[in-house]
Amino acid sequence: MFTSRFSNFTHSTKAKYNIYCKRKIFSFIKRKYSDGYILGLETSCDDTGCAIINSEGELLAETLVSQNLIHLRNGGIIPDIARDLHTNFVEPVVTKTLKQAKLSVNDVTAIAVTLKPGLPLSLTVGMNYAKHLARRCNKPIIPIHHMEAHALVVRMEHNVSFPYLTLLISGGHCLLAVVEDVTKFKLLGESIDIAPGEMFDKIARRMKLRNIVEYSEMCGGEAIEVAALKASNPHLFNLPLPLADYRDCNFSFNGLKTSVLLHLYRKEREHNIIADNLIPEVNDLCAATLMASSRHLVHRTQRAMEFCQQNNLIPNEKKQLVISGGVACNNYIFKALTLLSHEYNYEIYRPKPKLCTDNGVMIAWNGLEKWRKCSDIVFNLHHLDIEGTCQLGESLITKVAEARIPIKSMKIKVRC
Repeated sequence: MFTSRFSNFTHSTKAKYNIYCKRKIFSFIKRKYSDGYILGLETSCDDTGCAIINSEGELLAETLVSQNLIHLRNGGIIPDIARDLHTNFVEPVVTKTLKQAKLSVNDVTAIAVTLKPGLPLSLTVGMNYAKHLARRCNKPIIPIHHMEAHALVVRMEHNVSFPYLTLLISGGHCLLAVVEDVTKFKLLGESIDIAPGEMFDKIARRMKLRNIVEYSEMCGGEAIEVAALKASNPHLFNLPLPLADYRDCNFSFNGLKTSVLLHLYRKEREHNIIADNLIPEVNDLCAATLMASSRHLVHRTQRAMEFCQQNNLIPNEKKQLVISGGVACNNYIFKALTLLSHEYNYEIYRPKPKLCTDNGVMIAWNGLEKWRKCSDIVFNLHHLDIEGTCQLGESLITKVAEARIPIKSMKIKVRC
């Protein structure tokens, strides 16, 4: 009788019924696992991370193994090597985290794992291991978008409510977006070529900063920031403002990288630099690179704030800017963006440094936020797969460009 009635339902009614059933199921699951635990697994690039968070959002344990020194010796991340290292590390990292939390895999409620975007070979290791655990213990998987996790982890430490503006800056990404909810993002701008972290790495490598013992174990961005603190004449080099004539929120760091390397090449010829020697003005060039990068980030974020104001995307009574990603650890850049935020009456936030870089905590936290909303909880593991590249939310990039918002560049007075 029920079947015959259901067969007469319209397509819309069936869809609503399916949603109702899913909500009932998830409601049952949440009651059953009200005191549950979310295990987060991160293998999107070169760090193997795992963390466990309880249903109250408290961090119980975390483990992170970095491949940074290995890739520094190779001059950059080699995907095959990254995959092999993840394969070696992933099981010990998860085992150690469970031991620290005094839990077994059977105690875990769900497994959150990064499935996009990232290095495909690295993502595959995390996905396969998460599936292995899920099948063995009959647990659901919560697929995680790596950049969404970066944007949301700040909510673990600070009272940041939706909606808010976020700037995500790392070695692989540079994005401006409005975060409207746990799974709802509006993309305002992205890099049209390389990310700031990649630019810093390439410049630091060409400057030969790793030949100085102090910088030998630092990533490019950190080395450039520390070297810039020692600049005697930070305004010695004049670097252009990228995309100054383009009225959108996109970024470009390739041209800035080329300008820095041209200055470096000229100084090497001027001083007849050979082999592994550095130019005498290396600290000044680092300072100029840092200042130019900050001006570019501020300029595009300033337009994003104007666009949000014109389109009522951010409430006037609670304007919030969240900076996250590995490059967000750079204090000079954060101070420059803080000046911008004060000018536009925004509160500015960033996670603590260890949560800015890739880690399992942000994956577990994102998993918990999705669990609370009964969103993206997957029981059929055959439907899961990785995506090396993907967009963040709904793109408003064209609308931003069409708005052609003029910006008067701010003068940034931040000492290196």
